[in-house]
Amino acid sequence: MNKREKLGYLEGFVSIILNIGLFALKYWAGIVSGSIALMADAWHTLSDSLSSVVVIAGVKLSSKKPDRKHVFGHGRWEQISAFFVAFLLSLIAYEFLKESVEKFSAKGTANFGTIAIVVTIISILVKEGLAQFAFRIWKKTGNISLKADGWHHRTDALSSILVLAGIFLKDVFWWIDSALGIVISLMIFYAVFGIIKETINKLLGEAPDEEFIEKITGMIRTLGNSKLVPHHFHIHDYGDHKELTFHINLDGNMKIRDGHEISSEIEELLRKELGIESTIHVDPI
Repeated sequence: MNKREKLGYLEGFVSIILNIGLFALKYWAGIVSGSIALMADAWHTLSDSLSSVVVIAGVKLSSKKPDRKHVFGHGRWEQISAFFVAFLLSLIAYEFLKESVEKFSAKGTANFGTIAIVVTIISILVKEGLAQFAFRIWKKTGNISLKADGWHHRTDALSSILVLAGIFLKDVFWWIDSALGIVISLMIFYAVFGIIKETINKLLGEAPDEEFIEKITGMIRTLGNSKLVPHHFHIHDYGDHKELTFHINLDGNMKIRDGHEISSEIEELLRKELGIESTIHVDPI
């Protein structure tokens, strides 16, 4: 098991344990206070546990070695896992929205107390801590399903902040609990949109950002040929395996063998320094 897998498993298991504990605490506080926003927040927390199970499964499946049918490996299970997390989030958001609208129509209120305040503050601190933990591991590994899980934690922390605000405003606005439930639902839908958008971009293949292109160009310049001028970059993300294709300019009268040696030298450099497999197309000038 490599470091990338270990970090993925660590984030998943820590998330599951803490989220189950938080769910029980928040749901109990929601029942005591009669708050739909707090109970919805509790189910949001439990959905984090389910998404972490998906993350763990994704890490396990994506770590499988390449085979005859999957020559680029199984890394895109990470993107598929992110889709599952987004799907779970959308279901939770729909239920929150429906229940909040129904409570608003019935002019239902909540009876918040000290218990609700303490539990909500604990939830905010724990969930933001988990979000930071997940984001830190995502930056180390590049596993997008961990980023999705981090946003799942972050939206839960934000929804708890809204619930806390509602607790202090309950005597001013009778509809605050229902309104917060609707706002939380919309926040979750927005997070789903962001996760799906980024996942689709990775599945379709995307152009590298300018910083990455400048880095590649600078590395190629170290080989001593200023006329190479790399261009037409395309990158395909397979989790811990990345395929990069681009063009370089070479003298049209150069021998094929010499052009091949230059391309091979660049490919080996990128493989050694960045862990990227590259395919280079030569344009004659």
